[in-house]
Amino acid sequence: MRKCTALLLVLAWAGLGTAADEPPTDWIDPATGHRVLRLSREPGTASLYFHQNAYTADGDKMLVTTRDGLATIDLTTLGVKPPKIEKIADGRAFAPVVGKKTRQAFYIRSGSVYATHLDTHVTREIAKLPPGLSGASGLAINADETLLASSGYDPKARELAKPEELQGRRRSMCLFTIDIKTGAIKKFLYGLHWFNHTQFSPTDPTLVLFCHEGTWQDVDRIWTVRTDGTGLRLMHRRTMPMEIAGHEFFSPDGKMIWYDLQTPRSGEFWLAGVNVETGERIRYPIERAHWSVHYNQSYDGKLFAGDGGGPNSVANRSPDNKRLDPPGNGQWIYLFRPRDEKPATIQVGGETVKVGRLDVERLVDLSRHDYRLEPNVRFTPDNKWVVFRSNMHGPTHVYAVEIKKAAGQKKGGPALRIE
Repeated sequence: MRKCTALLLVLAWAGLGTAADEPPTDWIDPATGHRVLRLSREPGTASLYFHQNAYTADGDKMLVTTRDGLATIDLTTLGVKPPKIEKIADGRAFAPVVGKKTRQAFYIRSGSVYATHLDTHVTREIAKLPPGLSGASGLAINADETLLASSGYDPKARELAKPEELQGRRRSMCLFTIDIKTGAIKKFLYGLHWFNHTQFSPTDPTLVLFCHEGTWQDVDRIWTVRTDGTGLRLMHRRTMPMEIAGHEFFSPDGKMIWYDLQTPRSGEFWLAGVNVETGERIRYPIERAHWSVHYNQSYDGKLFAGDGGGPNSVANRSPDNKRLDPPGNGQWIYLFRPRDEKPATIQVGGETVKVGRLDVERLVDLSRHDYRLEPNVRFTPDNKWVVFRSNMHGPTHVYAVEIKKAAGQKKGGPALRIE
């Protein structure tokens, strides 16, 4: 009995627990020496998709989804005492995002767009979405919090297309904006591609980033356009067969668009970026084991994070799509630090591309995580923690790992209990 009790204590201290246990709330990852917190208390709670803003401008609250609504987590005592969690809206919310000016969450529910204040919980309907737009893919909010944007289906795209453009194209889509004050809907771009992952620049209120969704090696994916429909621009042009680029996102200062690049798919891995204004390009090579489903950048621009990849990920397959043996994927939350050195340059497709280097650190062991749930890393506004969602203890919860290693901890050091 004593041996069994001791074993359970060790498992709890290491953050492993047992199937019947409540997941741990505060522990040191024994494989990395970093402190990990479970921020949520209700099973089924998840952080937002990696490029959807989840924070208030003050950085004091973070929006999360629950099984039956939306809630906020108080970040003012993060790492000091258990965070306060407050439910703000009932019912499933699609594509939630937080505005940085008025402390409101914007989301789609039952064919309408709503706004809920994070503090008062006052909710108002902004607009009813017409047929076709009610299944909008993603919801973005602009820098001055006057417009929302998304994509949807509209037959007009096919009406505008030339007969030869319709060959093999089944979709008919548009990008549209919603005036937050009046609810007015304006369609500003039509196309036969699958428009998805709509994002506004965090600093330029009229610049929209979106993608042509689909099989990545078959699409020129990453595009920007103005909200009046002008300035349509392809941000990455493929230069070889089977090249893929995707999971694009803006840097916090709006100057760069970063994305996962593979030349070709499952061959060479890169974290790539392009300057929105100048077109200047930079790439950081990523080892196969460090490849991540999503990357993100700290608010001060000094760090990147990645969420690793499961056994069915592209990192565990060869360029001809065969599963690797031994496995090539790495199931960790990663921290990437750009080296302070002059980057090299290479020529790609007639363009000069800078090539930097990254130092990599493992933050959290996700060997028990089922990657059918994407962790979706994001930094906290103070640049001290990386937030992610995980099912490593069974149910989905929201976690945060401290970037600074716990005092006295070394990689592979003992697991400690922190009260």
